[in-house]
Amino acid sequence: MVKGLYTAWTGMVNQQNRMDVLTNNLANSATVGFKKEGATSQAFDDVLAYKIKDSSDPDLARKIGKMSLGVKIGENYTDYSQGAFKVTDNTFDLALSGEGFFACEYTNKSGETSVKYTRDGSFTLNVKGELVTKDGDFVLDENGDHIVLDPNKTTSFDQSGAIMQNGEVVGYIQIADFEDYNYLEHYGESYYLPVEGAQMKEAEAKMFSGYLEQSNVTVINEMVELISVSRNYETNQKMIQTIDGTLEIAANQLGKI
Repeated sequence: MVKGLYTAWTGMVNQQNRMDVLTNNLANSATVGFKKEGATSQAFDDVLAYKIKDSSDPDLARKIGKMSLGVKIGENYTDYSQGAFKVTDNTFDLALSGEGFFACEYTNKSGETSVKYTRDGSFTLNVKGELVTKDGDFVLDENGDHIVLDPNKTTSFDQSGAIMQNGEVVGYIQIADFEDYNYLEHYGESYYLPVEGAQMKEAEAKMFSGYLEQSNVTVINEMVELISVSRNYETNQKMIQTIDGTLEIAANQLGKI
């Protein structure tokens, strides 16, 4: 078995994973509150020391013994940096400056509810006067309850998350934050789900009405990365073709001598 074939194969698989991440970023470049993702890889020498006796990985990119000196797909990560603000002049469009998330009650297709967190503040009032997302999920207040407003009264918001109607405070939008964003899992386009080990903390973000936070994806950078990925994929592909040609010569010509 020629190890070069499998080394090049691991390279192609890694570039395919990078391309999947980049195309998802590009597809969501106009999604409000979207945070771009990135892909990492692990070279053989990066993981040799702590994987030297591990035989549990069924992948072809194995280490000592059953090994390939190729690249192994690492973990994906999320870039939580601030996106640019877009002026909408819509009172119910809210944006957070700094670290923090809006808390929303998400309902799945089975009717089960759970709390999800988002940076997408494109909210509105439904027919019952409840503050909801564009998908109809309820925005939660500081106590985890639905926010119900009188649509006939003038509504405004301040930077602390206070909701005011006719100049009187009627509630506070919940702005949540977490100690370590590594314990957040991307859910859908702009929701985040805390996993086991996530610890909440007091948010320092300020809320602004009449603005929406745009995606932090820079289209030009993603396109440049996409071209790089395509070239790297082609390089590994040519390596496989070259080795395949060598094997063909060995099998069809040298064997006749």
